[in-house]
Amino acid sequence: MRSFAISALREPSFTAGRHKSTDLVANESVDWARAFGLVNSGQIHRLQQADAAGLAGRACPDGPARGLRLLTDLISWLFVMDDACDEDGLGADPSRLAPVIAALLNVLDRAGDPRAVPPPEAGPLGAALHDLCRRTRAEGRAPMLLRFVSQVRQYLLALLWEASNRERRRVPGVTEYVQLRRHIGGVHPCLTLTDLASEQPPGPARRADPALTALDLLAVDLVCWCNDLFSYGKESRSGPDAHNLVTVIAQESGLDEAGALRAAADRFNRGLAAYQAAEEGLLASGVAALRSPLAARRNWVRATYDWSVVAARYA
Repeated sequence: MRSFAISALREPSFTAGRHKSTDLVANESVDWARAFGLVNSGQIHRLQQADAAGLAGRACPDGPARGLRLLTDLISWLFVMDDACDEDGLGADPSRLAPVIAALLNVLDRAGDPRAVPPPEAGPLGAALHDLCRRTRAEGRAPMLLRFVSQVRQYLLALLWEASNRERRRVPGVTEYVQLRRHIGGVHPCLTLTDLASEQPPGPARRADPALTALDLLAVDLVCWCNDLFSYGKESRSGPDAHNLVTVIAQESGLDEAGALRAAADRFNRGLAAYQAAEEGLLASGVAALRSPLAARRNWVRATYDWSVVAARYA
């Protein structure tokens, strides 16, 4: 299925990069995950194979190493949470997942307060999440901390929607899926930490610009749809995954698998063309404050494609 994605998707034309500290951060992030108990000795290899630093290093090729490290640790945390839901069964049982989500929301309510202690029931996931919030707070940009906390909250609540669908064996409609996929993909908080790592993150006024908001959604959609196409083969081995763009298109349109794959690829390609046109319009405005956030979103689209081509996670 990877070969189909490579042949059917338009390769983003954006310049590719890689942070010089990627390899160093890769080792540090695995040690961080182990220190917080996110992985045991038998799970370390799976996390290493996921290559969170490889994705983060491409998405955040510039800036201080601490910014790359924070982003990498977040992606590692998301991978562990994703594996617990998708491969370890937690995400198929809302009654098991809900107490876990509640405890993690309790952690988010502390917003990284260094004097606070994460509740014991939050476990290793909660302790690690509190550390991510604490370090985000330490960067001294309160609006970005609050945005990060809100986006992780949306991600966690969307996991309950996903679990409910799995329990009921329900395939959502395309419109519903596209909206919720933006949250279960965990891309929004990753973009926030990428902005935080830049020398000129967008301020609140710029973040509210409708043109940048629309571009944000396009970038998030492209990252998620690219992920869906590259991961479809692995996710559908035991049957169609209800939370994949290919599956929801097939369900709603009545297309067979081959037709749904082509339709999903076409959706990505049209989205990429729309993204490039929207970005060109924003760049033509000549507003210097837009250069950094536009580069961050462009890097994320390119990084996701390049990382997906080689990711052992989708093998």
